[in-house]
Amino acid sequence: MNDLKQYIEANKERFLEELFSLIRIPSVSSKSENKPDMLKCAERWKELFLAAGCDKAEVYPTDGAPVVYGEKIVDKNAKTVLVYGHYDVMPAEPLELWKTSPFEPTIVDGRIYGRGANDDKGQALMHAKAFEYLLKTNQLTCNVKFMMEGEEEVGSKHLYAFCEKYKEMLKADVILVSDTSMIDSETPSITVGLRGLTYLEVEVTGPNRDLHSGLFGGAVANPINILCKMVASITDEKNRITIPHFYDDVLTISEEERALMAKAPFNVEEYKKAIDVEELCGEEGFTPMEHVGIRPSFDLCGIWGGYTGEGTKTVLPSKAFAKLSMRIVPNQDPDKISALFKAHFESIAPKCVKVEVRPHHGGNAYVSPIDMPAYKAAEKAFEATYGKTPIPTRSGGSIPIIAGFDKILGTKSILLGFGLESDAIHSPNESYRLDHFFKGIETIPYFYKYFGEMKA
Repeated sequence: MNDLKQYIEANKERFLEELFSLIRIPSVSSKSENKPDMLKCAERWKELFLAAGCDKAEVYPTDGAPVVYGEKIVDKNAKTVLVYGHYDVMPAEPLELWKTSPFEPTIVDGRIYGRGANDDKGQALMHAKAFEYLLKTNQLTCNVKFMMEGEEEVGSKHLYAFCEKYKEMLKADVILVSDTSMIDSETPSITVGLRGLTYLEVEVTGPNRDLHSGLFGGAVANPINILCKMVASITDEKNRITIPHFYDDVLTISEEERALMAKAPFNVEEYKKAIDVEELCGEEGFTPMEHVGIRPSFDLCGIWGGYTGEGTKTVLPSKAFAKLSMRIVPNQDPDKISALFKAHFESIAPKCVKVEVRPHHGGNAYVSPIDMPAYKAAEKAFEATYGKTPIPTRSGGSIPIIAGFDKILGTKSILLGFGLESDAIHSPNESYRLDHFFKGIETIPYFYKYFGEMKA
């Protein structure tokens, strides 16, 4: 692959313009108003897969956002890699916090700014460009299948049924994913664990209408006050979750594995400085890396009610709402955790209010074996381009469908991420470093080389 760097250098501008064409499409899966953009983005991916060299590419409708599938079969007896990514993005709000337009990609100080620049349009496009290089230089020895979905950011609700329906089409030896991060720019890593997720919405109702806070305040329960008290009680002074039986199925990590995790470079002062906080706050008895890697968590993701407009309005609101998530770890079941939360939340509600709990979506945690050939190929790929053996890490994030792939397709996944914490995914001013984008395109071809050479 002596010409790999030259190929990337010669095609940099085209690669970037292709990425920009994707970022310009506001494919926000959580908003019904963006439904036409979902199809537009899926069709653009189809075009890119065909241009890169796929024999065929199709946009498959689902009951939600469409799925894009493409493939190149070089030898029916060769190993097959299924590349998974997602083309949907998080909402860009609050728009006033963006320094550039979220859907007009802009390069500033070596970074591409725009919603989806990293998560996941930038990281997914690396695979199409690496595939293109291998094919055009006659070095592709594996069959390649691409699957891009449009609902990852809202729980991949319809992808499970798609995988059941098209099991045979999606058959592969391994699933390759770039939707995670590295420890830092100098320290390559492979994500071997993802936390699962349970996401819910709660509604607390007091009086049958908004009331005058002077005439009724002090006599009638304020749903916002009650909601705040209830949510605050979900964690205790040791930052443990108080829901009965919540920890019953939590997998205990051995001291040996904790010691291995501790070898990963981590500077707590730099960590705090990067997010501008004076102190961290996590479950007692565990390190910050363990908090996000091997322990479950509870977070309030949004809370609203009453009057929040300009000026004042002395109102005692009828209703209060909150959206919340619980990150879960191996052995915990998202449906069980959702049911436990619902039962507990209803049990602690005072009689002065009514409570409704509505589950949204969730998924299981995932742990990838580090002794399979695909992991070894990923290790060697990083060694070829970074000159270092990557460190296995566990991510606090969730990609629920990864565990679904394991269950439905019976196929393990390799999480080969090139993002950084500083890329601010899901936040205003999401970005992706140019050098990481191109380094990913340089590294991925080596995965195919080494994976194709390894015995099963």
